[in-house]
Amino acid sequence: MWNNLKTTILLAGLTGLLLAIGQSWAGQRGLMFALVLAAVMNLGSYFFSDKLAIAMSGAKPVAREQAPRLYQIVERLAAKADIPVPKIYFMPTDSPNAFATGRNPSHASVAVTRGILEICDDEEIEGVLAHELGHVRNRDILISAVVATIAGTITMLARMVYYAELFGFGGGRSDNRRGGALSALAMMIVAPLAALLIQLAISRSREYEADSTGARITGNPQGLARALGKIDKWSKRIPMQASPSMAHMFIIQPLTAGELFSSWFSTHPPVRKRIERLIGRDFL
Repeated sequence: MWNNLKTTILLAGLTGLLLAIGQSWAGQRGLMFALVLAAVMNLGSYFFSDKLAIAMSGAKPVAREQAPRLYQIVERLAAKADIPVPKIYFMPTDSPNAFATGRNPSHASVAVTRGILEICDDEEIEGVLAHELGHVRNRDILISAVVATIAGTITMLARMVYYAELFGFGGGRSDNRRGGALSALAMMIVAPLAALLIQLAISRSREYEADSTGARITGNPQGLARALGKIDKWSKRIPMQASPSMAHMFIIQPLTAGELFSSWFSTHPPVRKRIERLIGRDFL
């Protein structure tokens, strides 16, 4: 119930921000445009946000013959979690990471990178995939995918407002164009930041919950704790190229905007705290 309430608040906040951008751009016409865009986007993201997330990540479907180890682990964990077996995808990058997406447990997908399969043993891979199935079981995957879609749209619209005002297509007079461009520049900076801050209000708690659920599914919190430590270490050595609007979906936040901004506006709790919650101590 509390997760559903937080989801509703988050979506309302992101949609409201989108409407505010539209109104600031072109008044009533901009508001109506943003309203239609929000309606289409929310409906489309419900049915297609998982496909968009998969496409944005560069993940490709993997057959059982290509990854029998991965299929065996996912099928075993899905049975333990009492959920349907999700579709399995593979990301051809050496940076270790993973994410889950979909609109419900019956329409879920999990994706892992080449890097995570190379650095983690079976117990650690099991911990990672149990964490992702924890998101599926807790029904976090829809909100994560929708947030990625809406946050990306807000960022895109803010840029459109900036360039429209800069070149005089925002509906204002030429003598006000300069002021409009300045306000649009502020909007281009503030709007994506506000979208990120709204994401932060919900995604950190869900990572803790998915860690806890994953540990219960496997009965082995040590495996996930070790995997988190390894992924955190190696992802700093081999940064992953990922869209900032998707950062909250991964098990470890990719370094999408440099370490400084990642530490200030991280969508994930600190790895040390996650490990301490899992096993009662920090071994990093």
